[in-house]
Amino acid sequence: MAAELHAAIFMAKQERHKNLFLNYKNLNNFPVELLRDEGMQFLERLFMKRNSLTSLPDNLAQKLPNLIELYLHSNNIAIIPQAIGDLVKLQSLDLSDNALQIICPEIGQLRSLRHLRLANNQLKFLPQELGDLRELETLDVSMNLLRTLPERLHRCLSLQCLTADRNMLQCLPRQLCLLPDLNELSMAANCLTSLPLDMGRSMELQFVFVDNNTHLKALPSYLYNKVIGCSGCGLAGQVSDVKQLCLTLGDVTVPLPSEVKAVGSETDSVLPLEELACRVLHAAHNWTDVKFLTPFLLPKSLLEVVRCPLGHCHRCSQPMFTIVFTKLFPLRETALAGVHKRTTVSFVAYCCSSQCLRTFDLQG
Repeated sequence: MAAELHAAIFMAKQERHKNLFLNYKNLNNFPVELLRDEGMQFLERLFMKRNSLTSLPDNLAQKLPNLIELYLHSNNIAIIPQAIGDLVKLQSLDLSDNALQIICPEIGQLRSLRHLRLANNQLKFLPQELGDLRELETLDVSMNLLRTLPERLHRCLSLQCLTADRNMLQCLPRQLCLLPDLNELSMAANCLTSLPLDMGRSMELQFVFVDNNTHLKALPSYLYNKVIGCSGCGLAGQVSDVKQLCLTLGDVTVPLPSEVKAVGSETDSVLPLEELACRVLHAAHNWTDVKFLTPFLLPKSLLEVVRCPLGHCHRCSQPMFTIVFTKLFPLRETALAGVHKRTTVSFVAYCCSSQCLRTFDLQG
């Protein structure tokens, strides 16, 4: 094996190969032949998958200065040297299936990086410096131990696909909604309880996968008619039959929806107060008379939301403002079948209030 490795590297040097394949070579250490003398100044792509490497050399950028793709999938690498930031031409870096516990901040110096894959490691957090990767298009951090994502990820203005499946995420930074080119967001099998209310507001975001987040009961209404994957959503319980309450504001008396008297639990879905307030105000007033809103002191952002619903429920016709409950339909049974090539079952979200869901459930 050693002779074969030496011959492959020798030929690559002699013929000035731009690509070098060293997959499945049982390597325990980085080959010294690649780092001798002037190194391999002309090498652009290095494939070292399925070996037993535990570290990378500090002088990697010095000896391989023109490297644009580095594939280290399925090794035992525990530490990335700070010198990784010197690979200024690097566009693709694959460190999936290793033993990484920490990503050094210097990774943010890879300003040409377009694809970064860190799946199936032991990462508990990611450096904020990832937000400095302005050219990054793909980020895969699935199958780690992450509880949060860096807020500065919203600075990755070229990011198109973000995958963080099978972590321990409980929430997502609202700043992710600012990503202008994000097309696919996958957060399946986490601990999410909610999503940012403006998630999906961008027209570019078309695919949102949140399968197997068992505590996720509702979705932002901006995801209506997007392609999503979900489970554990839209569960509704019975609301006790009690006297209806009313809200009195000056000379105006507005009956409160029955849901406001329900207590949220695993089996009892309650609309957020913001959504209830929007529906009540929208239904009670003529929005051509803006002066009426003066006593409420509504901020401009909320005024715009209340005045123009994002959609209406396809069953009860109630306006939707901030949140929708989901009714699960396998993707193969909808008009969107075949749009996405994921092998997991995906669903389309439809809006319903909790009362509408109960009616639907009772009627089958």
